[in-house]
This record gives sequence, C-alpha cells and structure tokens, in this order.
Amino acid sequence: MGKYREIVTKAVVGKGKKYFKNKYSLKTEALPSTVLGCWVINHKFRGYKTGDRIMVDGSFDVNIWYSYDDDSKTGVVSKTIDYSEVVNIKAKEEAELSGDTEIIVRALKQPNCTNVEIKDGIVEYEIEKELGIELVGDTKVKISIEEDEEPWDIIEDEVTEEVDKEIEEAIDENFIN
Repeated sequence: MGKYREIVTKAVVGKGKKYFKNKYSLKTEALPSTVLGCWVINHKFRGYKTGDRIMVDGSFDVNIWYSYDDDSKTGVVSKTIDYSEVVNIKAKEEAELSGDTEIIVRALKQPNCTNVEIKDGIVEYEIEKELGIELVGDTKVKISIEEDEEPWDIIEDEVTEEVDKEIEEAIDENFIN
C-alpha cells in the first residue's frame, strides 16, 4: 500500500455567476422628446463576505442623450448609480469560508442599457449586467508518494583522448610575447 501526503494550497473553492436586470428612472432638465442614446461607463465594484453570503457593492455612471423642444435641441443628463447585490455561493467539497477567503469578482457582462423610453416626461431605462464570483481559499490535496528512489543517471564526459591531444597541441606557451 502506498503512502500519501497532504499539501495545503490556495484554490478556487467556490464559483458562480449571476445575471442582473434593474429598472431606473431619471428626470431631465427639459421635457424630453426623444432619447438619442444611453451609455454606461465607469463600472467599479468589490466583493466581500457577510455571514454565508457574498455582497457585491458597486457603481456605474449612466449618460442619457436626449432631444427636446420638438427635437430641435439636445441635452445630456448623467447619473451615478450605486448598487449592492447579494450572491449565494456554495463552497465546493466541504471547504470552509474562513476570514482569509479571498473573493474575486469579475464583470462577465459590463452594465449595458437594454431598453429606454419616455413615460410622462420621465426617462425610464433598464440596465443589465452579469457578475462572476470566485472564492479562493485554503484546501488540501492528497498525493501518492513513491518509497523507492529513482536511480541516478551516470553523466559521462564527452571529451575523448583525441580532443585532449588537440587541446594540448594547440597551446602556445609563448602567447604573451
């Protein structure tokens, strides 16, 4: 029967992704006629553990370009949206979520405006995003070890007597003169 050793290492102990779709509204300075465009920029976020859940706090800026005065003038309105999302991720293979578990959050799909319309002078829009979360923590790996040591290979010099003779003949003892 072979012997085993346990190696403690950092590894992904939990992984998941979640899709979010949220509705927001925004009041413009002038009564909008048409929405000409919607951009989402400056997405920032961070994840942390709270109890058995992972919280992701973040923010992004929404810029909405619109026309007013019967489509004769344009304006842009900007708004920073803060969010806090709760994500349930189960650890794999009985790994414990300890205080030193590292939480890595990635935007698998950056926030994007999917629908925008004007209702009663208010701009209403939908933002979708997808976040991927990985939990990195300590885990153990068992490996089998061999008791028999592999034999050492013998390393032989490739210098023969002929090579030694050529080197000896090529030496000039008066090379400084």
